[in-house]
Amino acid sequence: MAEDLQLSAQTRAGRYAEVLPQLYALWQGEPDLIANLANTAAALREAHGFFWVGFYLVRGQELVLGPFQGPVACTRIPYGRGVCGAAWREAATIVVPDVEQFPGHIACASASRSEIVVPVKDTKGQVLAVLDVDSDQLDDFSEVDARYLEELCARVATLFGAAA
Repeated sequence: MAEDLQLSAQTRAGRYAEVLPQLYALWQGEPDLIANLANTAAALREAHGFFWVGFYLVRGQELVLGPFQGPVACTRIPYGRGVCGAAWREAATIVVPDVEQFPGHIACASASRSEIVVPVKDTKGQVLAVLDVDSDQLDDFSEVDARYLEELCARVATLFGAAA
């Protein structure tokens, strides 16, 4: 991947299958974590037209906003709060079809209607960050998104080791 994504698939699964190898190739030879996370967020948003895509990094007992694409966002999220904090606490992917129905949802942007949050975990299962993807459509995420984003986050975890 140079400066442009090569995307032609019409399905979400097809788009993931196209974009992920391009991202992995882009990361090759780039040791900077923030640069790689920024390009990852941009590529996912471009490939799928998501409303908001970004990373929150674990810093003590908070998630701190990292690289993202979309409208301005919440800067800090306490452990266990909102969808991001819950995914961190559970160390598991959370898919929310309607954010208004999620107890304790943190509304960083009122246009967000559904959300998927995937933890980035090290080899011991420790959460390093979460990938947060929001849609302005209800029920926009499925097992397809979970599967591909979990694969992506497993690879993203290796970027944290390279940056250490």
